[in-house]
Amino acid sequence: MKLRLMLWLLGLLLKRAQRRKPAFRQALGEMRGLDWGIATEDLSIARHYRMSPRGIDTAPGLPVDLDLELRFADADTAVKVLRKPTQRSFLDGMMSGKVRLVGDSKDLTRLQKLLRHL
Repeated sequence: MKLRLMLWLLGLLLKRAQRRKPAFRQALGEMRGLDWGIATEDLSIARHYRMSPRGIDTAPGLPVDLDLELRFADADTAVKVLRKPTQRSFLDGMMSGKVRLVGDSKDLTRLQKLLRHL
């Protein structure tokens, strides 16, 4: 339940940043959009975000056409990593097998650049 709420609130924060923060809009415009999602490995909890300069859409589930997916071993691991999303926490999670990146790591760098503006 906590992870579902966190992912829903993340969608609200992204939409708010697009409305209120020019630096966020500029960074999103430069990259021409990014489709990404967060889920547990068993896909019991999943949410995706479609971000473009025109707007941000978010919905439950993970479609197959995403640029980037962050998969976590379980909801507790996801909450722990997402509370303090540093490069170190992601790297430690990947090394221990609790975090899996599906897609290009370059897209993760682009995402981190955007999330700095929240």
